[in-house]
Amino acid sequence: MDERRTVKVSKYLAKHLRHQPERIGLTLDEGGWVEIDALIRAAAANGFRFSREELDHVVATNDKRRFAIEGSRIRASQGHSIGVALGLPAATPPPYLYHGTVARNLEAIRSEGLRPMNRHDVHLSSDRETATRVGARSGRPVVLVVDAAAMHRDGHVFHVSANGVWLTQSVPSRYLRFSKAH
Repeated sequence: MDERRTVKVSKYLAKHLRHQPERIGLTLDEGGWVEIDALIRAAAANGFRFSREELDHVVATNDKRRFAIEGSRIRASQGHSIGVALGLPAATPPPYLYHGTVARNLEAIRSEGLRPMNRHDVHLSSDRETATRVGARSGRPVVLVVDAAAMHRDGHVFHVSANGVWLTQSVPSRYLRFSKAH
């Protein structure tokens, strides 16, 4: 499968498994899962055909491991803007986590902290390099350092998704250090 096709299928899956399943007639269960056969049929009925082999290729080769397959079902690992309960257990974070953003967001972040915006949780990375790549999607990246150990001590709950993304409801600005990405 060529790279352009892989990206196209991946974006289609992300849109419909994270944000708009109803646009193609899908209903996700409470955990965000849907039968793979139902997904393939719904996509085809809405003019976007892909095979099970293509889907498996996208899931296996996605560098961010955005999707998880369990038996005959698939779901997005995190990043939903629709109501799902991923059922992730609480986890103890490493001392520091990182969040990539761009300079134009810093004023709001300094006053309000990190908020989930249109998603369920704030997404954090366990390494500066990943946060830099995330921030670079919207311009010149700025990496924020999150004092996750202090947050955890203060009662904030963390979860880690199947693909290693750390999730928390919000990050108050007092737990943030601002530094430029390299």
